[in-house]
Parts: sequence; C-alpha cells; structure tokens
Amino acid sequence: MPIFYEYNPEQGYLLPPSVREVLGEGHLCFFVHRTVEQLDLREFEQSYSDLGHPGYHPALMLKVWLYAYALGVTSSRRLEQRIREDLAFRYLAAGAQPDYWALNEFRKRHGRAMNDVFTQVVETARSVGMGKLGHVAIDSTRIAANAAADSSDTMEKLRAERAKIRKRIRHWQQQCGSEDPNETAGTQVARESIEKLERRLKEIPGRMERLKKAGTKQLSRSDGESRFLRGRGRFVLGYTATVAVSEDHLIVAQQVSTAPSDHDLLVPMVAAVREQCGESPQRTSADSGFFRLETVKELEQSGVDVYMPDSTLARELNTGRRARRGAAAPVRDPVHRRLRAKLRSPGGRAVYARRKALVEPVFGVLKEQRGMRQFRRRGMAKVAAEFTLAAIAYNLTRLWTVRMK
Repeated sequence: MPIFYEYNPEQGYLLPPSVREVLGEGHLCFFVHRTVEQLDLREFEQSYSDLGHPGYHPALMLKVWLYAYALGVTSSRRLEQRIREDLAFRYLAAGAQPDYWALNEFRKRHGRAMNDVFTQVVETARSVGMGKLGHVAIDSTRIAANAAADSSDTMEKLRAERAKIRKRIRHWQQQCGSEDPNETAGTQVARESIEKLERRLKEIPGRMERLKKAGTKQLSRSDGESRFLRGRGRFVLGYTATVAVSEDHLIVAQQVSTAPSDHDLLVPMVAAVREQCGESPQRTSADSGFFRLETVKELEQSGVDVYMPDSTLARELNTGRRARRGAAAPVRDPVHRRLRAKLRSPGGRAVYARRKALVEPVFGVLKEQRGMRQFRRRGMAKVAAEFTLAAIAYNLTRLWTVRMK
C-alpha cells in the first residue's frame, strides 16, 4: 500500500470538473448569482448605447463586484487578478476577463442604479421575514477619503505659496538678466522656469475661490468634496457614512455625507427607512452625538419611539453614576424630562443597550473585515456608490447566512 496519495499537478481531466462540485452548492457565489438574476437591472441597461463596441453585461459586472466586496476586495486591479485566478470569480464572470479599467468604470458610473439594487435587496430580505423594524439602531462613522491630509489648501498656505512663487520668479528674472546672451541654454532654462511658476501663480486665485465656496477653512486638493471631520480623538479627511440597522442586523438604509456632526442626520435616516421599507420603525435608538431636542419632538410626532440620550445622560448610562446636582443645566422641557425618565427605567436601559449590539458589529464587519476604512474613489457621488456596493454585499451575506441555517 503506498504511503502517499498520487500527486501530479499536470494530470489531465477526462471530463472537466463541475464548479458546483468543487465549491459546493451552498457557496456564496451561487447565492450572489441567483439573487442578481432575480433583480431588475433596467436602470443599468438604460445607460448603455447600441453604438460602438459591445460592453460586458451589467449582471456580470454587478455579480463580481458584489462578491468582491463581500470578500473585502475593493481594488479594481486586485479584482481583475482574482477573476483570472479564483474559481468562484471565474464562474460569476462566465469565463470573461474584464480589465481593471472596465471594472472601475462600472463602479464609477452607476451610482443611481446601485441605490436601486440596494432597495431591491432590502425588499427581497423583507419578503422572507428579515428587516424587522421593531427596533432600528442608527449610527455613523468616518471613512477616510482617497487623499492625503497634508495635500490641502488653507488661506494661510495659499498666501505663503503665492509669496514663495513670486520670490522665485524674481530670482529667475534676475538670473535671466545676468546671463550672457551667448549662453542661450541657461537663458532658456530660466525662461521655462518662469513660465511654469507663472502658470502656478495663475491657479492660486481659483484655489482661493474654491476654498471660499466650500465654506471650510481647509480643503483637499485631491478630493475637493471631502472634509476634515472629527473622528475618535482626531480629525479625519473623509466622509460620514450613516446606516440604519434592523433587529436582525440588516442595513435598511444608508447614506454618505460630509456632515461635520450627527445632529441633523437622524430625521433623514428615519425617512430613508420609511422610503426603503414602506413603513417607519416602531423604535429607533442612537447615541448622544445625534441628540437634539427638536429631533426627538419631530420623531415622536411621527409615531416613532426614540431612545437617544443627551450627553449628560449618556455619561450616566455608561458609568452608572448620576451627575451631581448643579453640575449640569436643569431640564425643564417636558419632552426632555420624559425621555430621560424613559431611558433611566430598566426597560429603557435595555433598549438603549441593545443599540450597540445591533449597529456597531455592522461597522466592525465593513471596516475591519472588508476594507472600508478608506474609499477607493474620489468625489461624493463615487464614494456614495462605493459604500452602497459595500452595504448591498453586507446584506447579501446576511441573507445568505440566514438561509443557510
């Protein structure tokens, strides 16, 4: 009896192996394939023309990108390689090999269609009993832009740069004036340097105007739509991603913005849940960063039960100790008083404590496992499409996990 199994990498196959036999019928790639085949992709198809060279089918591109984001592959070059080498990707691409440029263009140009797919996937999940809206937890996180924080404009930097360029122009003009007319090479170098510096000098007024229009003190030169946002103990050049998560960890609404704080994000997110699911959540919870008394009143008037502490109550709930009398401003508004009493009750504490278990694991998966700590694209529309892809892929894996049980 031989010690080892026979080993020959060059062994040919009498019949080609079946992908389903190799990966198993319950593999995620087959679930992605079946789900996308059931979607209405007319929003993608309408953006194509019958002129020119045929393109890759939207179903192919959507399948490979969704499966890629489910695995944490967000680079188009890396995805091109995986489509050539990975059996599951090769199955989804049906043997085609789109290059990184085609993959990137698809992700870049179909933001509206991506939102439509997100809605359809949420509807699919709700049709099988997921996406329960008894308790919806809402939270946001900062995701870095594809831009260097050091490569940014401020009025002080632009004025200093303008003065430096003028100084260098004067230097080259003096150099050009002191050159021997017969030394044409040195004179030519000086003139070319002056021309380059003058072009840079002409760009500065436009950069100053963009900075003024942006209404911010600091503006990235690489991604002018990103903003410096306060994160955990530091400022992040990027965007604010906000999600609403149902009781069974399904993302039922999502958006990307440049909001510097969360105060104005809660009402639009509840409205987005209503739009996506056709009904409002019974209860919604959010941390103290979202707190605004006007928001609480508006949501309660629409029939939503709100669990959202102010900063003083949040410290009390986290530490278990009430603030000393006189240490914080007294609460006189009856709505605010009822909210505090509700959150201090055992039932209210339990509901608010559930918030972390619902929404924070979602950000943990997206950022730690799937590489969503930094966007690949630049500009609001493109990063919004990218985050939508990540949210769809997350929901598909949740749906797949539930169906596999």
